[in-house]
Amino acid sequence: MELTWHGHSTWHVTVDGTDLLVDPFFENPKTDLEPGDLDPDYLLLTHGHFDHVADADAYPDATVVSTPELAGYAEDRFGLEDAVAGMGMNLGGTAECGDAWVTMVRADHSNSIESDYEYSAGMPAGFVISDKKPTQEADRDNTSFYHAGDTSLMTEMREVIGPFLEPDFAALPAGDHFTMGPAQAAIAADWVGADYAAPMHYDTFPPIEIDTGTFERELKATGARAEAVILEGDESFTLE
Repeated sequence: MELTWHGHSTWHVTVDGTDLLVDPFFENPKTDLEPGDLDPDYLLLTHGHFDHVADADAYPDATVVSTPELAGYAEDRFGLEDAVAGMGMNLGGTAECGDAWVTMVRADHSNSIESDYEYSAGMPAGFVISDKKPTQEADRDNTSFYHAGDTSLMTEMREVIGPFLEPDFAALPAGDHFTMGPAQAAIAADWVGADYAAPMHYDTFPPIEIDTGTFERELKATGARAEAVILEGDESFTLE
């Protein structure tokens, strides 16, 4: 599994022959790419805030994976194909997306859509992307990536996402102010039991500028087994 961070919460995930793009927002200081430089098969949207859907209209051929409410908005506003199996998925659901399996998980955050029309954005979410369908049978060959969306620290990480979905790599918002800061993001990394943890959703706007060294120190202070992965914008990490 190839993971590439394009700044803010935008991640490009490749699972075998399938490309998935999460929360496309390229007007951030960490990327040199234009939206059209990528051609994803699936477009995963965690929630409706502009800094997570701003460039969704650049991918008219991608299949949207989101809540039914947000999928409907994307179809109406951007002309995008509706979500997997012709409908939006929802919290707790798992959908087969090409060579990947996508499980939608809870995120604690607000949710709205900036529009001239009245839209319900549904619940905010995160995603666990894996190369095999998650089950409770032991399978050490299963590789999984957790994109936490915009979330606060929540016990769901410790009680559900960690023990049942067992993410190998966790991408966690760490910019503070609108989401968790470095200290709570480090606790989240410990709770989900990931081998690797990367901060995201930082340095885009003045209120969320951080020293990523703080995340590394906080992660060490928790005693988490996770290794901190601090990526530069447009940098990739191979998860095996």
